[in-house]
Amino acid sequence: MLRALAVDDERPSLEELLYLLNADPRIGSAEGAGDATEALRRINRALESGPHGPEAIDVVFLDINMPGLDGLDLARLLTGFATPPLVVFVTAHEDFAVQAFDLKAVDYVLKPVRKERLAEAVRRAAELSDAAPRIPVHEPDPDHIPVELGGVTRFVAVEDITHVEAQGDYARLHTTKGSHLVRIPLSTLEERWRNRGFVRIHRRHLVALRHIGELRLDAGTVSVLVGTEELQVSRRHTRELRDLLMRRA
Repeated sequence: MLRALAVDDERPSLEELLYLLNADPRIGSAEGAGDATEALRRINRALESGPHGPEAIDVVFLDINMPGLDGLDLARLLTGFATPPLVVFVTAHEDFAVQAFDLKAVDYVLKPVRKERLAEAVRRAAELSDAAPRIPVHEPDPDHIPVELGGVTRFVAVEDITHVEAQGDYARLHTTKGSHLVRIPLSTLEERWRNRGFVRIHRRHLVALRHIGELRLDAGTVSVLVGTEELQVSRRHTRELRDLLMRRA
């Protein structure tokens, strides 16, 4: 089952392409992007997720004539990635076929798109995807999390993490010995470590219950002491936190 991304700046064309892709039984999922820049951001997330990750993309159905970064520009950028998705061009222009196949395109489909012709492109993509070498999936170590430090990957023990701070699409892991920045959203860590004693106390903070030294109430505000750092608890999380601390006590 292929995971597809369709890219076209013309909304009617994009919706029609997505409709045809979703009707093909070999397509497991199909999502759209309105331009190449949006598509590149989505593909970057897919590559970070890995070939077996939840954000993975197997094949991109790509228009050529788009404002700003066009389809050929995007395809050239993808050739620089170690494991890029397959590319199928879907365009109204016949003139770029040679350039497209020089960029290792799987197929070159002309608009208006016919169902049978698109199905042939999907078949080719599916065959190439099936023929790709399979890399064994290694489950991440649940007791450690990899961090990059000066070009070296180190593994931080989850039990040493006192709290986690959201910083955009990143999260800063705080330990008693320092902090480390990882490119993982706080919401992902919250879900991953829910059963390991971590609790959300604020939109910006996730805290290990075992490292909470004090629960403080002052003039209607609630905070916790984690090591030497005092962290505010939002009202929506106060009751859950107090219940969890009482049960642990």
